[in-house]
Amino acid sequence: MHARELIGLWHVVLSILGLVLAGTALIVAAQVVSAKTAIPAAVLLTLAGLAVSASSLPDIVLDPDAVLTLVIPPLLYSAALKSSLLAIRKNVWTILSLSVALVGATATVVGVGMALWVPGVTLAAGLALGAAVAPPDPVAALAVGRTAGIPPKLVTLIEGEGLLNDATALTMLTVATTAIAAEDMTFPHAGGLFVLAAVGGTVVGLVVALLIRVAQKFVHDALLLNVISLATPFVAYVAAEEVHASGVLAVVVAALVIGHDTRHTVSGASRLQTSAVWRLIDLLLEGFVFLLIGEQLPTVVQGLSAYSVSTVATALVVTLAGVLLLRPLWLVLTESIPRRFGPSRTGSTPLNGREILVMSWAGTRGVITVAAVFSLPLTIDSGAEFEARNLLLFCAFVVVLVTVIGQGTTFAPLVRALKVHADPAAEARTWNEARKGSAEAALQQLDRIADEENMDDEARDVMRAEFERRIDRYDRRLDHLAESGDGTSVVSPEQEAATSVRRRLLGAQRDELLRWRDAGRLADAGMRALEHELDHEEHSFHPHQEGDDQPSASS
Repeated sequence: MHARELIGLWHVVLSILGLVLAGTALIVAAQVVSAKTAIPAAVLLTLAGLAVSASSLPDIVLDPDAVLTLVIPPLLYSAALKSSLLAIRKNVWTILSLSVALVGATATVVGVGMALWVPGVTLAAGLALGAAVAPPDPVAALAVGRTAGIPPKLVTLIEGEGLLNDATALTMLTVATTAIAAEDMTFPHAGGLFVLAAVGGTVVGLVVALLIRVAQKFVHDALLLNVISLATPFVAYVAAEEVHASGVLAVVVAALVIGHDTRHTVSGASRLQTSAVWRLIDLLLEGFVFLLIGEQLPTVVQGLSAYSVSTVATALVVTLAGVLLLRPLWLVLTESIPRRFGPSRTGSTPLNGREILVMSWAGTRGVITVAAVFSLPLTIDSGAEFEARNLLLFCAFVVVLVTVIGQGTTFAPLVRALKVHADPAAEARTWNEARKGSAEAALQQLDRIADEENMDDEARDVMRAEFERRIDRYDRRLDHLAESGDGTSVVSPEQEAATSVRRRLLGAQRDELLRWRDAGRLADAGMRALEHELDHEEHSFHPHQEGDDQPSASS
């Protein structure tokens, strides 16, 4: 390679790095502004993307395969890791109704409507758009809903739906995209491909999960376990795609199985690190996708010149109607009509009218819709340009903006107006009863384990006293919750004072470690190790994290 070519390559690398750093700065700024103004960060980032598109910065051309391979798998894997198989099983009929049946119905309604009323759009292209806009993104709804305090049951339904509907929709999208490229695919053929893709994806996901669980038993280093975790969604996706199965379904199945029970194979330090890494990945990927909406929107709008205003308007009406009207109608029908087997088999009860309205309004579309529609092919098998692509992208963008702005900004006021909220005292009671139960179990096992480890009596007594103090503390909390009665006071003033004192004492400990380091009495490596111990201690009572005195749905 000549020197001039190396210099050119170096300039390209610098340009890409500059774009990444600028995008990261915009994501951070949007999150800060969103926290202070309650404006959804997705809206701010989309507007920032529009500003970028109007600047002199180079336009970004997205490769569909790159979107499917690099963006969607990690987002789905992260969401699935945080889901609960037990909670999904308890509400399985409602979740399957929303995440499979409703997604299929929405994709079909939008697809058929586009094929019937929008010239130049085939059924395959319409179904591809329908599959992209069908799955609600739970991130925005849950971020607002948890702040408003929606009940745990609705949180579970939104999480379960948001996880499984992505797999359903993206599997349908893969089949529809194949049909677009092939041009002559029949409906039975497409249905057969869907079934094979779903079955194959499930099998591949189970195999990958089994292999990862085996690897976790032999790898104990937290950093290496994080490397394995980061690689898993891409391994599952690529492996499934290689055998012509559903890569997205393989990712979801693998994550559900892996995340169901890692307590005996993964250390606590690894879980803390993995959780932090995946939160960072979610933040950056989702932020960049919404930036790209704004950045790509002018190009997409320019590509609409081949269509009349009436055609574009018809496409928007069909898409928005299928997305906004079908969901509440579906919920009313499926929850109002008695389910013959659901309640008796799962213990689940149908949603009431106010809960149906909240769930209807929780159908915001987001990052998966954008990433999915970006994955539509640029050309078809004959080599011709896929002319309807810009129209489909524009419809998907409008759906995301309408739902994020319209539903996302009004969701919390709606929840408060309907008074559909959780009982914080009941959740706090359950948490503290579980804490007490776990401490009592440890106390019962103390003598046996201490004998096996040859622990001396003095150390044993110290440990016993510590567990007894914990049990006493949990008893006092439960007494306070019982006395408060109305559920408005979850944390007693004594607990708040104790937590505040502990935080200030940790600050004093950190200051002292710094003085030791600055005086040359402690090396930097030693100071960081001891700070790490204090960080873990602080994590045990930090707000919105596990171990907090006050339960939070976001932990």
